[in-house]
Amino acid sequence: MHRYWKFSVVILCFVAASPLMSQEKRRQKVAYQNAKDAGPDFQIQGEYIGKLGDQPVGTQVIAKGEGKFESVTFIGGLPGAGWNGEEKLRATWETKDGITKASGDGYEATISNGVITVKHSGRTDELKRLHRESPTLAKSAPDGAIVLFNGTSVDQWEPGDLQENGLMGVGGPGGTRTKQAFENFTLHLEFRTPFMPMESGQSRGNSGMYLGDQYECQILDSFGLEGADNECGGIYKNSKPKVNMCFPPLSWQTYDVDFTCAKFDAEGKVVSPARVTIKHNDVVIHDNLELAVTPGGGRSDQKPGPLFLQNHGDPVRFRNIWLVEKK
Repeated sequence: MHRYWKFSVVILCFVAASPLMSQEKRRQKVAYQNAKDAGPDFQIQGEYIGKLGDQPVGTQVIAKGEGKFESVTFIGGLPGAGWNGEEKLRATWETKDGITKASGDGYEATISNGVITVKHSGRTDELKRLHRESPTLAKSAPDGAIVLFNGTSVDQWEPGDLQENGLMGVGGPGGTRTKQAFENFTLHLEFRTPFMPMESGQSRGNSGMYLGDQYECQILDSFGLEGADNECGGIYKNSKPKVNMCFPPLSWQTYDVDFTCAKFDAEGKVVSPARVTIKHNDVVIHDNLELAVTPGGGRSDQKPGPLFLQNHGDPVRFRNIWLVEKK
């Protein structure tokens, strides 16, 4: 069945700019914060669903800049929505003369007007673009919650960083922290990574959510990647997410967290490490995970601490952040 669409794998090599190259000629890092300004590649990248033959599939198309794309096709459906967790097909695409194409052994494919059209073995299949939203997006703070950001005030944060359209930024060079420390809690946080098609890896929409200012859950544009511990949803150097639930850049995404602080004996020795369950876009990516302190936070004592949002130089934005303390 899968012989109809055998994608080639391409390894991309990047050459660093010569030290003799002038600063003006070096490529500038560009981060788009709205679809209107993001250019034609933004309209191609995204998620598509349909069938190849009688097999349901989901495809993620990742913009790589200047009309080039990579795609990952998941057998069964998209991550968190039918993928069998194992089989993937990969392809490379390029836009020439206004047409975005991929081709390989026995197939030709195009992307146009929100549809991937695949011709193979004398038949034609279509996959249609869709925009997924987290089921917990815009979830209201319950009674008794501490509202950390509701679009109007950043008084809970140091430094506060109120941005355009009632959004919150990542603070100063050292990021931003809540003024209050927390022990055991549930947390809801919504974030948006910018569209940075010319960047890759850790240079693409990078931030981080540090629970207690010492346990990092990565925030990154990891759309279409493998789902490593240094990608979106990963607990850095601790645990990779069960599934990469990263939506495309400029999509609003959610983290829903259940955190239990470490416990100490009378002499101050840790007798029970911190634990966390995290849902990314309402899919469990860590389940009662035992935590170890990760680099980059402001402390490592495993005691109650603030919520810290890292500034990694990229314009990641936040909204609708609230927390409920547990007794």
